[in-house]
Amino acid sequence: MSNRTETSLTQELKSHILILGGIVAFLWIIEIIDFFVFRDSLNGLGIRPHHIQGLQGIFFAPFLHGNFNHLAANTLPLIILGWFVMLRDVKDFFVVTFITMIISGLGVWLFGSPNTIHIGASGVIFGYLGFLLLRGFFERSFVSIALSLVVGWLYGGLIWGVLPSQYGISWQGHLFGFIGGVFAAQILTKFHRTKA
Repeated sequence: MSNRTETSLTQELKSHILILGGIVAFLWIIEIIDFFVFRDSLNGLGIRPHHIQGLQGIFFAPFLHGNFNHLAANTLPLIILGWFVMLRDVKDFFVVTFITMIISGLGVWLFGSPNTIHIGASGVIFGYLGFLLLRGFFERSFVSIALSLVVGWLYGGLIWGVLPSQYGISWQGHLFGFIGGVFAAQILTKFHRTKA
């Protein structure tokens, strides 16, 4: 491996660490401020299904968590799956994040139970999962299929989270996040093919 390639890979890895580390730090800072300063009142900015004001939650909900345990449970999958998404192209990470945030949020707003508030990054995490599992199907390249298999082996059990199960868990956010990830995989596959 040449020094130039090694330097490029090191810079890319630093960029990945900076982006993911910055996002995770931001989430933890928000939760700390919400807990100690606002006494969890920021959670009211989450998605409120069927309420016009609740639409703003589409943009706020992924950054808000019910408590530190909720955020801790989302942190590791966010880092690992997010990193897998950005491996080929950092831009893919931002596109997938945005698409899944919007589709997950709209799905929750349309189909969530009335008088509930939905918060948390898990819709985006399920978007990453959907993107990574189905990218191999859409791209049909050895690398993307191999990555889909690795992700399926590591996180395939999460797929059950798209079904109604535990009280207090936004399965709608999971389901529509997953759908958003699949949609992002299809769009980005077409984009990369036309670009090539």
